Amino acid sequence: MSLIKRYFELDTPSCVKMMIYGQSGMGKTTLALSAPRPLLLDFDGGVKRVNLAHVKDVGTVQVNTWAEVQQVLQEDLSDFSSIVVDTAGKMMDFIITHVCGFRQPQLRDWGAINLEVQNFVRSISSLNKNIVIVAHRDVRKEGDTNVFIPAIREKTYNALVAELDLLGYMETKTENNVVKRSITFDPTPRNDGKNTCGLPSVMIIPEIIDRKTGQTTAPNDFIQAQIIEPYKAMIEVKRSEAHKYEQVMDEIREAIELVTDELSANDFVGRIDEFEHIGSSKKQAGFLINEKAKSLGLVLNKATKRYEKAETK
Repeated sequence: MSLIKRYFELDTPSCVKMMIYGQSGMGKTTLALSAPRPLLLDFDGGVKRVNLAHVKDVGTVQVNTWAEVQQVLQEDLSDFSSIVVDTAGKMMDFIITHVCGFRQPQLRDWGAINLEVQNFVRSISSLNKNIVIVAHRDVRKEGDTNVFIPAIREKTYNALVAELDLLGYMETKTENNVVKRSITFDPTPRNDGKNTCGLPSVMIIPEIIDRKTGQTTAPNDFIQAQIIEPYKAMIEVKRSEAHKYEQVMDEIREAIELVTDELSANDFVGRIDEFEHIGSSKKQAGFLINEKAKSLGLVLNKATKRYEKAETK
């Protein structure tokens, strides 16, 4: 059997792994909590700064040790669809303390620290939960250019970002004297990004709080409605095609089960185009009939393209 697969034959998770970063006061935590049914892992006490309307129905863990996080991931999390981490920098402090105690991490420690980060993200994915990580903004100098990046320790940056589907930079833009918040997941010369879900280059984040009264004016559902639901719709299309692929492969396997000699083998080959092939199903059918022919002691005559009984000496 070939190990080469088309995109709809692959195992594709339906959860999203993402990070959003930007300056303080941008509403990053509120935006992160717009993911569906979130559980907030509050590493830096930021929950108290979020409008009550956006946290009153949110499960929250006020983290004191990394062991508490490990414990939470063993609990029944069926009430939650998303895990929100606030913030990445503070989470790393807890992990470093967990690995190194109260001493400064040494070069030999970073392998264990990065592995702990990766295992954390993978554990959440294995539970089929979305993960949304909040980070502050830092600046990396590239010659004379300032590039905005998440505020994460350099030795962990690549290990964490490699695990994510999306990395989005939040900022404010002024259009017609109106200040609007936006997020981009595309990497640009001025910000890091990652956009494996094909999202628009720039997405405007709607205001959902009246700045004068502090009252909410719309539901907090941006990530759910604008990111996760479109991603899941794309995955459903792939799954539908995968289902069709499995159906035709089942029909092919059943037909090959009926092959018992060179006549039925050649009959199958003659009818191979009658199946409603999708993707690599025709190629897989060729592999399967060839294996069945071998098991029956048949060989393919390259001149006639027909199976024959192998000559015995």
